[in-house]
Amino acid sequence: MQSIHAIAAALLLGGALAAQAADRDATFHPAELLTSNAEYREAWQDVVKNEERLPDWLMNLSGLSTPMQSVEADGDRYLVGQVCEAQNCFSQRVYVAFEWNDDDAYALYVQVPQGLPEDRAPSEHASLRWLGEPDEEVQQMLIEQLRSDPNWY
Repeated sequence: MQSIHAIAAALLLGGALAAQAADRDATFHPAELLTSNAEYREAWQDVVKNEERLPDWLMNLSGLSTPMQSVEADGDRYLVGQVCEAQNCFSQRVYVAFEWNDDDAYALYVQVPQGLPEDRAPSEHASLRWLGEPDEEVQQMLIEQLRSDPNWY
């Protein structure tokens, strides 16, 4: 009788893990996505391999991050998240988008000058850098992610 309960528990646990895997954006952070999925890692490497002067945290998506979420843009589905430099989250951040089918990745690297006075709008002083040659729809999606930040005005 115990073996039937153990088998049932294993099936339930396996089903829960399969459901979580099917809903990829449930708990993954960008760095976890890179370490757990070779296709996403390769897509990200294609984005950063020819870029110059990118910090290590951005190259590895190893800063502080938000969980990935599923976003639709122009009929395509993307996993989208934000990563920022741990010591300077407001001034150094990147918004990343991975095509759901693992093929391509894109990013918006945002740099706000350090020491910007509080009465200055970050949106007027930030530099924006596109990575991965996103099309207009993907650019708009990433800009919307940036604009959803309550500290961005």
